[in-house]
Amino acid sequence: MNPQSAKRSLEYLCERKVPVFLWGPPGIGKSSIVAQIAKDQGIACIDLRLSLLDPTDLRGIPFFDTKKDTAVWAPPSFLPDGSQKKGILFLDELNTAAPMVQASAYQLILDRKIGEYTLPEGWAIVAAGNRESDRGVVFRMAAPLANRFVHLEMEANVKEWQSWARDVDIDVSIISFIGHRPDALFSFNTQDDSRSFATPRTWEYVNEILASEPDADLIMPLVSGAIGEELAASFLGFRSVAGSLPDLDGIFEGTCIDIPTEAATLHILCTALSMRIDDYTSSKKLNNLIIYTLGLPGEFAVMIIQDLRERHIELDHVDSWTLWMRKFNTLLH
Repeated sequence: MNPQSAKRSLEYLCERKVPVFLWGPPGIGKSSIVAQIAKDQGIACIDLRLSLLDPTDLRGIPFFDTKKDTAVWAPPSFLPDGSQKKGILFLDELNTAAPMVQASAYQLILDRKIGEYTLPEGWAIVAAGNRESDRGVVFRMAAPLANRFVHLEMEANVKEWQSWARDVDIDVSIISFIGHRPDALFSFNTQDDSRSFATPRTWEYVNEILASEPDADLIMPLVSGAIGEELAASFLGFRSVAGSLPDLDGIFEGTCIDIPTEAATLHILCTALSMRIDDYTSSKKLNNLIIYTLGLPGEFAVMIIQDLRERHIELDHVDSWTLWMRKFNTLLH
């Protein structure tokens, strides 16, 4: 299931208070999706790591009530107390918790209560974890606990990641490189003992590394530390051609007709051009862009147009659109 489908599924199930377990390899954004749902809906989100708790922590600490002459359980302060009417209780990395801790969560997940504590009516429960095959330290989930969830398995998706990356201003060279090497978005291999590997999360780290503008001698070791040495060398080699890009402003003004010949340069150029287009771009600039793409190799001309169409940028009113369609229409999917 791609991230967008997983997010939509979670929204429906959270609305109905159906417990969900989101499975997936490390670093693909499971936690981010849950946080984004809470932000979009303006509700609370409590991220609880059961792997850090003892079995008694979730149930609470018993104390003696002298008035009732009986022992009662004091609910833990980290659980929702009702002060916020709606929210998501996110049990991240649930299957890394010891079996006794998982067992203590049974009643909370199914009955929405444990000991003296009851989960407020407006709160949903979502859990997440890595698969047993993902080389992490996980405990097999007992069947009674597993049966308390709807299970969704999530995987990385290049198109969706690129769309998200454009929205949050990830460095254009990163977006272009992933378009050039889709396999580079997620390079986790259970047979590889390397500590560093590429995931959507570590590409965000690469973006922060580039934004910090480190000294030249530090860039390679820093990027390698995020995504691995082999992939870092490939990415930085790809990025080195960015300085040979033609004048982007000149392309939109119709004064630049220079066409690069290197494939890496063309990838970065196409991504940079499409990222400059939004709903408010003038017809004149769109027309100049379309005219410029007529001189590009077909696959790169189509790359720009497909991206604009996916973002619902209208091109039918542009003067040069008919000419473009006549030349490249057979390449469109």
